[in-house]
Formats: sequence, C-alpha cells, structure tokens
Amino acid sequence: MYAAAYWGLLAVLLLSVFAALAACFQAYFNNDIYGKWIEKGQYVNAAILLLCSGVLLYALVTRDFSVKYVAEYTDSVLPMFYTVTAFWAGQDGSLLFWTVCVAVLGAFFPFTRAYRELSSPTRSFYWAFFLTVQAFFLLLLTNWSNPFTLFSPPPADGRGLNPLLQNPGMIFHPPLLFLGYAGFTVPACLALASYVTGKSGEWLEPGRNWSVVSWIFLSAGIILGAWWSYMELGWGGYWAWDPVENASLIPWLSATAFLHTAVVERRRKSLVRANVFLVSLTLMLCFFGTYLVRSGVIDSLHAFGGGGVATPLLLFMLAGLALTIFILFSVGASAERQLDGLLSRPGLLIIAAWMFLALGLIVFLGTMWPVISSLWSVAPQGFDAGFYNRVCLPVFALMAVVLVFCPWLGWKGGLRKGTAGIAAMAVFPLSGLAMYFGGVHKPLAVIAAAAAIAVMVGLFFLAIVDKQMRATRSGWGFLGVHAGVALMVLGVAFSGPYQLEREAVLQPNATIRMKGYDFTFKAVRTFDNNAMSVAEATVDVFKNGERLGQLTPQRRLYRNFEQPFAEVSVIPSFGDELYATLLAMDRDGSVSLKISIHPLVNWVWIGGTLLCLAGFLCLRLRRKSGRYGENGIA
Repeated sequence: MYAAAYWGLLAVLLLSVFAALAACFQAYFNNDIYGKWIEKGQYVNAAILLLCSGVLLYALVTRDFSVKYVAEYTDSVLPMFYTVTAFWAGQDGSLLFWTVCVAVLGAFFPFTRAYRELSSPTRSFYWAFFLTVQAFFLLLLTNWSNPFTLFSPPPADGRGLNPLLQNPGMIFHPPLLFLGYAGFTVPACLALASYVTGKSGEWLEPGRNWSVVSWIFLSAGIILGAWWSYMELGWGGYWAWDPVENASLIPWLSATAFLHTAVVERRRKSLVRANVFLVSLTLMLCFFGTYLVRSGVIDSLHAFGGGGVATPLLLFMLAGLALTIFILFSVGASAERQLDGLLSRPGLLIIAAWMFLALGLIVFLGTMWPVISSLWSVAPQGFDAGFYNRVCLPVFALMAVVLVFCPWLGWKGGLRKGTAGIAAMAVFPLSGLAMYFGGVHKPLAVIAAAAAIAVMVGLFFLAIVDKQMRATRSGWGFLGVHAGVALMVLGVAFSGPYQLEREAVLQPNATIRMKGYDFTFKAVRTFDNNAMSVAEATVDVFKNGERLGQLTPQRRLYRNFEQPFAEVSVIPSFGDELYATLLAMDRDGSVSLKISIHPLVNWVWIGGTLLCLAGFLCLRLRRKSGRYGENGIA
C-alpha cells in the first residue's frame, strides 16, 4: 500500500511534467489542441494525491509505526485528534499537505467562469507555470521528503508529538497557512501568463478572489498562530519575532501591499507591472517561508531543521524570482495612466504599500541577519525582539495614521464628504490628547491607540454618509476589515507597552498584589495519566475584596520528553486579562509563579477574527452582465 502511494506521487510528478511540456508546446504554436487533456490531467493529479494523502492518514490513525513518519510524530497514547493533525506536524507530511492544496485548487480553477473567459494563450502559459510549481513539490516528495519511508523492523512505539504542538491551534493554524501559501499559486501564475501574452489587464479580475481568499487564510493562520503562542509557550506574549513567525509574516506583508496597489490599477489603470511583480513576489516569499522552516539555516523554536530540501527550495525560489524579473523587463508593458499626487487616495494607498514592503524587507533582513553576518563574522548573532519592536512598531503605528486619512481623500485628490471627513480626522488628535491627560503617556501607545479610535469613528461616519458603501457587500467588507485592523491596533497599543508581569516564589496562602489585584497561592497538586505527569498550582484572584476567579497553571512532563512544559491559565476579560505560568515547584509545597496582566489583549483576537470574516464579504460575485462590483479592499 505504501509503495503504491509512493508510486502514485511519482506518477503525478510525471503527469505534471508532461502536461507542463504540452502547455509550453501549445503556447509556442498558439493553439489549444491539448487544453482539455491538460485540464483532465489535473483532475487526475488531484485525485491521486488525495488518495496518497488518505494512505498517510490511514497509517496515522491505525498507528502503523512501520511508517517512519508515523513513528516520529505519534505514539500509542496520543489522542486521536492530535494523531490526525500529525499529518502536517512534520516536514514530509506538511509538504504533502501543501502539494495536495495546490493540486486541488488547480483542479477547481477550470470550473470557474473566470478561467473559461481567459484567452487561449493565457491559459496555456498559466498551465505551464502552474504545473511547474506542482511538479517541483512532487520532486521534493519523491526524492528528499518521502512521507512513505518504512522502518524495518518497525519500533514497538513512536516518539510522540512535540508537546508544544499538542494544542487546539494545531488543528487549524498550519492548514490555514498552507492554504494561504498554496492559494497564491493561482493568481501568481495567472499574472505572469497574462503579462507574457501581452494581456496584462486580463488577470486582475479573475485572480482577485483567489488573492483575497488566500490573504484571508494566511491572515487567519498568522492570527491563530499568535494566539497559540500566547496560550502555549508560557512567556506571556503573542509575537516573539521568531524566524518561523517571521516566515509567514513576510509574504503576508507583500500580499497586503499587493491588495492595496491592485485597487489603484483597477480604478486608475496604473501600476500594472508592479502588481504582477508583487503577486509573484508573494508566492516566492511563500517558498522562502518554507525554506526558512526546513533549511536549518536559522535556529528557531519550531523549525523542522535540515532535511535535504533546503538547496532545491532555494534554487527554485531564486529561479522563479529571476524568471519573473526577466518576463517583466523583456515583455513590453501596456500604457499606464499617470498617477495623481501623494495627497490623494491612490497616493496614500501607494504610501501604505511601500510601508508594508519596507516592513517586509526589515523583517527579512533581521531574520536572515545571522546568515548575512556570517560572511564577515565568525560568531554571527541575530536580532532580538527589542530590535523589531523599536524599528517595526512605529511603522505599524504610522500605517494606522494613514488609514485615518485615506478613506476621506478623493481619487484625484481633495477631501470628499467634507464635514464628515473633517470630523472623523479631528478625532485623531482629540483622542490622543484625551488619552495623554488620562494617564497614557507612552508616545507609541498614544499615537497607535488614537489612530485606532479615529479609524473606527471614521468608518462609522463613512457607513452613514456613503450610500454606495452601504449598498454593496464588498463595501461592508471594506468597513469590517479595516475595523478589525483598528481593533487589533488598539489591543497591541496597550497589551504590549502596558503589560505588567512579576515572578515570585510563594509559600501556600502567600499573596502578591499587582495593579489592585490580589493573587493568593493556595496549593499545588500532582497527578498522572498515560501521557504525562502534571503539577498544578491553584491561585485565587481577588480585586477590592471580590473574588474574580481561579488560575490553575500547570507544569507537564510528557512521556518520551525529558523537558517539562508549561500550560498557562488565564482569566479572560475585555479589559485586563490575568495570566499565570507555573515555572517550578519545591518539595516543601512552594512554587515559582509568573503572574502577568495584559490590558485589552483580547481585542487583538476579536479584531483578527473580524478582519478574516469581513474579508469574505470583499469577494466579488458576477452580476448578470458578467461584471464585478466596484467596491472592496481590492
């Protein structure tokens, strides 16, 4: 069965290569003689890959430890839903999952009206690019990262899943990221294909929904990953600028820049070449994220390390970037309309896009700095979170300020909806002054929070005065996405700079006080089960004599793992969230606890959820005339 699954991967590799060659042949001769066969071939590819995935899933569920991948990421006591999620816990399984996503999305695209309306040359070049990407991933799976490698003889039990991955976030976070990564394959290949054929404007509408959905999945994966980090690692934060975290953030920044410049192309017929480059760059950066996680070139808390795929990934990424640049500068660009000044909506959208790209470049260089600095240093060191916070957070705050003004500027400059626009923009300085005199004195927090409040008020005013915005689904999507961004900015503005934490060694019934809260440690208890040994502390929380609840942080020692892991406990709130981590315990009953207070942190998750859900409203449905609506984030 496993040999058949491997041969299935090899068969799909060969089918993809032959189909890509057929697409190149018909593109060269400008005909469509193989078009239907290429489409049917992709359906077969997707079906075979789904069957191969079913084989790996069967091996996991039955805990067949003769399969090396199963033995490395599961054991006999792992709960079933974590056993299933082990499919994407390791390098081989996650690459297979990504490849399946690419193949299934590629098989779905020919059923859409947007695909059927493409010109024949564009479809040919699209398949040539798309099938090349698919074939590359299959090359990785059949050579360096085979998920069906067998043990002989098989071990009696597996090593088990990394305890950090035994969290509900494991069910959703990696699949959402991979769906986002895979989704950008379609618009990127479509953009290059239309540009090669001299029909550079042909791809933007057909590729728009694919770009938006991919961006939504990528956003949801990143936000869920931040929540997972906050709840699982025990250090009290949601973003540590870890290289693996940065690996998903960098393509998100590029994709977000593209969504904003795409608005300018759609409305002003400008930035045609820039948009082709940005959507292609986003796909290349998705490959970079995969390279960073799997190459072992950067130390990370949850990277896979080396595995033979690093060099092929790097070469493929560089070849794709070189091909993109060659196409953009070897094919004549279509005429573009000249843009208006910076003090217009297109101008601010371009400024915002440049900010996203600048942040992406900073994060990229900071993440790769140990590799870059190794060229001249024998002891290269990376940057800590303090560097990123000092450099990146002010730019994020400035982008929130840009969002205050952008909706109120006209496409050709000037102020639109004059009274409402002036009132909305006036909220920014007024709310900043109010917070300053209310005791919020840290400049970055004041600017970011004031901008967030002004954005939310401005969006409310915009919904009232702009009838066209209210009349369209994508208009409501625009309002919801940017309201979600504002809520996230508000949460970050306070939960970061005004977070309080304290570590203390406490005897039973001892109390520590922070910000008016009393934390009383009661006792610690221990218990065992088949998977782990657990020590759990009990902490009662009071404020002004009123009991708010109980914190029960744990210290867990999992079977097959020598290092203990913390399981945090929280008392959630829309205001101050209370957070406890059990660091250590002693035989006399005392414990070492870290208590944290996170103001407004839950608004980060609320805003992120709103951003992702509202993004679906931005998807454009065809009208009977075959045209799309005109509002939305892109």
